[in-house]
Amino acid sequence: MHLSIRLLGLVSLVFLAACSSQAPIPAPAVQSKTPPIMSFNPMADDVLFRAIGLVGTPYVWGGNTPASGFDCSGLIGFVYNDVTGIRLPRTTTQMIQMKGQTVSRSKLRSGDILFFSTAGHGRVSHAGIYVGDGRFVHAPSSGGTVRLDSVNSTYWNNAYLQAKRVLSSETVVLNP
Repeated sequence: MHLSIRLLGLVSLVFLAACSSQAPIPAPAVQSKTPPIMSFNPMADDVLFRAIGLVGTPYVWGGNTPASGFDCSGLIGFVYNDVTGIRLPRTTTQMIQMKGQTVSRSKLRSGDILFFSTAGHGRVSHAGIYVGDGRFVHAPSSGGTVRLDSVNSTYWNNAYLQAKRVLSSETVVLNP
């Protein structure tokens, strides 16, 4: 009994001390220094689905329609024009030089255009459309078809140059 009275007294003291203490002073709000994230563009998903829908179309050098087949830049130009009404330059060299946000590899989003140097000379020679999850759609070579590949495979990882974002939040307004 003597122990339970002591325990009751100790518990009472703790409760009284808690009631008599001052509430903690809230820390001042800290403004984030990270830039705001750009709005997602719903057309990016449309580009993604259209590009994936063309998987299996034959590669044809200079081709730029599903009926004639595609080369890499023809595929990209067709998809963007068909889905968004955006007319892109015809060649990969012209595409990599166009205005547009250059995107770091860690910030890729579906619809971004990926550029590669497959000839080993450091100049762009191939391109594809990023679809997410480390994969892209492209028209790879003569005798092949439009297909999905991993940008992280050894071959494409070594050939990777850069990415450009054609679709921004403003594109929705410009191309309703």
